[in-house]
Amino acid sequence: MTFKSLIAAAAIVMTLGTAGPAAAQDKLERADIKIAVGGKPLLYYLPLTLAERLGYFKEAGLNVEISDFGGGAKSLQALIGGSADVVTGAYDHTIQMQAKSQPIVAVAQLGRYPGIVLAAVNKAGTIKSVKDLKGKKVGVTAPGSSTNFMLNHVLTSMGMKPEDASVIGVGGGPSAIAAIKRGEIDAIVNLDPVISQAQADGDITVLLDTRTEKGTLDVYGGPYPAAVLYMKPDFIKENPKTTQALTDVFVRTMLWLNKASTDDVLKVLPEEYFLGNKSLYAQAFEHSKPTYSPDGRFTQAGADAALKVLKAFDPAVASAGIDLSRTYTNQYVEDSLKRLQK
Repeated sequence: MTFKSLIAAAAIVMTLGTAGPAAAQDKLERADIKIAVGGKPLLYYLPLTLAERLGYFKEAGLNVEISDFGGGAKSLQALIGGSADVVTGAYDHTIQMQAKSQPIVAVAQLGRYPGIVLAAVNKAGTIKSVKDLKGKKVGVTAPGSSTNFMLNHVLTSMGMKPEDASVIGVGGGPSAIAAIKRGEIDAIVNLDPVISQAQADGDITVLLDTRTEKGTLDVYGGPYPAAVLYMKPDFIKENPKTTQALTDVFVRTMLWLNKASTDDVLKVLPEEYFLGNKSLYAQAFEHSKPTYSPDGRFTQAGADAALKVLKAFDPAVASAGIDLSRTYTNQYVEDSLKRLQK
């Protein structure tokens, strides 16, 4: 072997050693991928932004275009309508769509606790408990989103109906803060950094908090999967290598996040995510850090809990014979972990 060829071979070895999972994902069926999300700056979807800004998509050979919608229901619509290939959204949608005979499958779990908070708006001064929500205006990120689902669940658990409260979509950023400050809503169901910002301003009083394991157990009675990466079964069948590459990216991100300090995370994020207060965002991240999956795996207990909750307020789910094994798979995560944890 000539000196020139030795140098070339060394360069290849160095590339394979630094490119993470990309080397295992050559000859992808599709490199250009459209990802939909409902509220990208929310800490609920932090792994998506981290994956993007850490360069993991590019290293996996993927060219991603991310479309940010006002809530999870709208990103789901983008997938069903064909304008998105995959979604980072709530696991709940995989169950609901199976009930509608439009199956979607989650291939990686990003959140193990929802991280959703129900709070009374202090300016309204009328909400002291869940029972006080009857006839009130409640802000959610978007109707049909995971925040709306939590509201439906807590109302149902108190013997009320979802329609007992008026649901108003307020988004998951400055628009939500504005709705609180203008007194447009009596209560809010939202996520960080919105909740931490409103708390710091003295505008809300927290009633239910699923940013911790205890809070999740109190609300749902068990573990409850939150944000996931999901797609249509046909996409997986036609693009198995691309599906694996996408899963690699998110598993790699979860492993990075599990070890990262708050400063590590803040250095990666764009300034606009901080809503003008970086130290407050840091606190919000620390509140939410326990919500993230340590490795991307799903659990049967989490799936069972989600089905039980949805059955209580969604007639379509209650009347359908849901096969939870078709709503998620650990196949791609396990393959990722074999390579990434070496």
